[in-house]
Amino acid sequence: MHLKSSLMLGVACVLGASAVHAQTTGLDLAKNKACMACHQVEAKRVGPPLKSVAERYAGQGDAMVDYLAGKIRGGGRGAWGAVPMPAQTQVSQEDARLLAEWILSLAPPKP
Repeated sequence: MHLKSSLMLGVACVLGASAVHAQTTGLDLAKNKACMACHQVEAKRVGPPLKSVAERYAGQGDAMVDYLAGKIRGGGRGAWGAVPMPAQTQVSQEDARLLAEWILSLAPPKP
């Protein structure tokens, strides 16, 4: 029984560490790709807070990762107000997906 508890605790620690690592890596990538020039995690800047984006699109699966990655690379207008988001063509498709996954991870867990 003790071994089973220790094993479960170890798995929980690894999963928790992965979530923290994703948060740090995502934020670092967002800073590196200049996302933070227009966005903040919790407050409006030029664009919406990234947590608001996460909350709007939470729970919609892998298709939403593709959708947000496309918006990052292709830009958009009208979904968040009058200010358009310019295309971020300098962001690779892979990095756009990583950013989209990180942004979606900012949504609070559903009860």
